[in-house]
Amino acid sequence: MTFTRHPLLERAASQGVALEMQGAVAVVRLCRPAKRNALNDGLIEALRDVFQNLPPEAGAAVIHGEGEHFCAGLDLSELKERDAGEGIYHSRSWHVALNAVEQGRVPVVAALHGAVVGGGLELASASHIRVADDSTFYALPEGTRGIFVGGGGSVRVPKLIGAARMTDMMLTGRVYNAQDGERVGFAQYLVPTGTALTKAIELATRIATNAPLTNFALMHALPRIAEQPADHGFFTEALISSIAQSAPEAKARVRAFLEGKAAKVQKA
Repeated sequence: MTFTRHPLLERAASQGVALEMQGAVAVVRLCRPAKRNALNDGLIEALRDVFQNLPPEAGAAVIHGEGEHFCAGLDLSELKERDAGEGIYHSRSWHVALNAVEQGRVPVVAALHGAVVGGGLELASASHIRVADDSTFYALPEGTRGIFVGGGGSVRVPKLIGAARMTDMMLTGRVYNAQDGERVGFAQYLVPTGTALTKAIELATRIATNAPLTNFALMHALPRIAEQPADHGFFTEALISSIAQSAPEAKARVRAFLEGKAAKVQKA
């Protein structure tokens, strides 16, 4: 696997995040392996900067962790005492960073292995597709440590597994292994140990060939439609559908299909 390093955003590497391009895929790596890629404020700021400033040629992104783990959560060694006001501002700064992942310009595929814990799970849940290998495990230990999720986990994780399962994890310290995690909805793909990154790049490469406006609609319109009352959702769907199909690229793709020049759907 050959990467071409992109000259932009070199500063982020000093804060624990590296950006490299593989074709149209931006490969974003958490690089604090000695800390199991635990999150601190510098790394969160770097993630924000990277995803807000992806190279224009990027059509999709992959995020993964260097070493034996994706991300083991908050770096508790850097946890500071804050009053309530300071805590709110700090949490909101993490929201901005993870919103840049979820609500950015391109779809994001997370390649998961080892620990996907606490803030690491919050980061994974901000991605649009999650590929886990057999070494992956998931946990939310905040409840047993006297704290609460602050990076958007209480919004995003229940959308994956339901509020009852998240409550159980935080109350009891329950840990899900890779197989059970895939079953309940943490990941859409489960692959052999050591192959999550390869699979994630494969998926992202395919995603990057989609019409950009369709990808944007799936990232930004579909989640909102899913939370709207049905009548509002139908109207929003009509609007975004008409916008997407009016794009020149969409018209060209439909024309190619009608002329028998595009591949047909095949049984998996």
